[in-house]
Amino acid sequence: MQIISQQGDTLDLMCYRFYGHTQNVETVLEANSKIAFLPPILPIGTLVIMPDLVPASPSGSTIQLWD
Repeated sequence: MQIISQQGDTLDLMCYRFYGHTQNVETVLEANSKIAFLPPILPIGTLVIMPDLVPASPSGSTIQLWD
């Protein structure tokens, strides 16, 4: 999905509005390599591709306190 930056938007703010968290700013930046050359506060009207996020698979085994 593509979204358009508004006045005062930063990439992490856009990620927070779209995903509800900022944990995947790096993933969004990889999908939008041109943004790395822009100032931190994005120009109004910048198109930003927001990739579909794949949920992380649980790593390791589950530890239970009581058996």
